[in-house]
Amino acid sequence: MGGDGTDGGARRGGRGRGHRLRVALAAALAVAAAPAAGPAAACTRAVWQGSSGQVITARSMDFAVDIPTELWILPRGIARTGETGANTLTWTAKHGSVVASGFGVATTDGVNEAGLAANLLWLTPSRYAPFGPGAKPGLAISLWAQWVLDNFATVAEAVEAMRAEPFTLVTDDLPGQPGRLTTVHLSISDASGDSAVIEYVDGKQVIHHGRAYRVMTNEPFYDAQLALDAYWKAVGGTAMLPGSSRAADRFVRASFYVDALPKDLSPDVALASMMGVIRNVSTPFGFVTPQSPNNSSTLWRTLFDHQRKLYLFDSTFAPSAIWVDLRKVDFRPGAGVRKLALGERQAHGLSGDVTARFVRAEPFRFQGIAPEAGGSR
Repeated sequence: MGGDGTDGGARRGGRGRGHRLRVALAAALAVAAAPAAGPAAACTRAVWQGSSGQVITARSMDFAVDIPTELWILPRGIARTGETGANTLTWTAKHGSVVASGFGVATTDGVNEAGLAANLLWLTPSRYAPFGPGAKPGLAISLWAQWVLDNFATVAEAVEAMRAEPFTLVTDDLPGQPGRLTTVHLSISDASGDSAVIEYVDGKQVIHHGRAYRVMTNEPFYDAQLALDAYWKAVGGTAMLPGSSRAADRFVRASFYVDALPKDLSPDVALASMMGVIRNVSTPFGFVTPQSPNNSSTLWRTLFDHQRKLYLFDSTFAPSAIWVDLRKVDFRPGAGVRKLALGERQAHGLSGDVTARFVRAEPFRFQGIAPEAGGSR
């Protein structure tokens, strides 16, 4: 059964601030002592909520190897399957979307025409339910974010559907890395400022749903991230903030800066401010230390202005950001899939509004599992 983070405070009852700080400190020490496992993959996502109803979602894509990335316009009306053989989820896209593909086989980040954003971030300890005989229809992990963007206009709608657990999420090896399963969690945010984080802990879906869940990074699981943040709030960010590129430290910095931003910013200043936040928690490309030889570098960042429906893409290797204005896009069924090629390392040489630069293209094929694979993933 899935959990809901909004119930956490009620379950804790009347335990005091001192108890919460002791728990947070214990979590902080545990994270500090934990060794890194495998090649590092690190990302950050943060949501700013303005006083006049503005909402901006920003994320960084950090990875230890290059991830070939392209931008795509996907119209309504596309029929999809979960790419898991005979026992697979099926649906038809209700909403058009603009997405960033990863390795040419997955939606790693994107937004839809209703103003909903979906971001996949790495989470090494994720464990998904077995997929085999008797399991619910499968959904390949490459399609998880796309399923949300295709089907829902708001976070509340998506959470309600996911609580019913209509599918079994099925992971697979990372492209070019045999034996290394994709292990991610999902964040979603909408134009109202609502937000949710969805994880899989020991095969069970856990949902944290509410406007308070504005920041997400990587390890540890989200409950422990929240405890660490509570500890640092007690310390006070103006006195000291953790400065490393570790997930827990990036979580604290992003939380502090999002909280510290004024709430009455103009739309353009709000975008600039959130760009500053997400760049603050980015890692310079090529940064390596002897202690962390597989430390992840930031490859690109995205920002989404939910009200103006502007989707910005900021590559580490490009001199300026580009954006897509979803209000100018034809998402009608039959409008055709369109692609914006970004080139090697997303060093696209483009700037400004690129909405009109997309060209007709065959859609990429989402990575799934072979029908005979089955079994637990």
